[in-house]
Amino acid sequence: MSVPVLLVTGFLGAGKTTFINQLLQAEHGLRIAAIVNDFGSINIDAALLDAAADGVIGLKNGCICCSLQGDLLRTLKIVLGQDPHPELIVIEASGVADPAGVIQSLIDPVLWDQARLETVVCVIDAPDVPDRSGDPLWRAQVRESDFLCLAKTEGLSADALAAIHAGFAVQSKYHVFDLALPVPISAFVGRDTPVARDSTRAPLQDDRFACLEWRHDGAIELQEFQAVMSQLAPSLLRAKGFLSFEQQQSRMLFQLTGTRATLARAPKTDDDGCQLVLIGDRKVFDASHAAAALDALTHR
Repeated sequence: MSVPVLLVTGFLGAGKTTFINQLLQAEHGLRIAAIVNDFGSINIDAALLDAAADGVIGLKNGCICCSLQGDLLRTLKIVLGQDPHPELIVIEASGVADPAGVIQSLIDPVLWDQARLETVVCVIDAPDVPDRSGDPLWRAQVRESDFLCLAKTEGLSADALAAIHAGFAVQSKYHVFDLALPVPISAFVGRDTPVARDSTRAPLQDDRFACLEWRHDGAIELQEFQAVMSQLAPSLLRAKGFLSFEQQQSRMLFQLTGTRATLARAPKTDDDGCQLVLIGDRKVFDASHAAAALDALTHR
């Protein structure tokens, strides 16, 4: 029997990993395989779903998770070979990717007998909508989706939220959910009729993004790190990583989207030290300068 596939797309920092984690931890009783297609070789998103071991993550409800390193079809073959067999496959597309390329791979007739693309969900950073709505990549991610899930709506006024809903309502194909409220997984899977999808549109080839992957085996000083990130933040679209700080026993999870930054206790992993990914528009983000500023934190 063919396994349904749920593809999750959305721009950098929209909240895709949080959304998937909520699905995995919900009381649905399904065996779910999650495939994470992160940007770069430091796969923060996979680690956020739970503690990794040899590229495969064991989750509390019997799920598995692996990073999408290489060909999608090869990764799916590994996942479909798991015993017990997954009952649902969730794929997280990279925040810098047009999902059209993944969709075209998933509707391959050869694959369809084993895994069928059932639903495409786009997670949207609600406060970011006014600034992002003209972005070609953001628009492609929205256009390819069946459902839109609004994240981070808690701080918006009722009028602002109503305006966002009204903007999507004119595009009648969308069902819009607010992630401030629980969304059952049954809203996205169990369709009777497959959705007709365009298999001919060439995915956007967007090379505007520059990425820095920074690692350090030891700990750094918290206030010095905060000062560096304050300098770099205006040129960044996204930053995320695990950090070890001096005089702190626990590693910390650092997340930055636009001007919003958070530090929280990181999930337990086999790694230590610091692993950080910075992503920005190459027109304004100087990865070499950022690397030098971060390296300076280690020379004390």
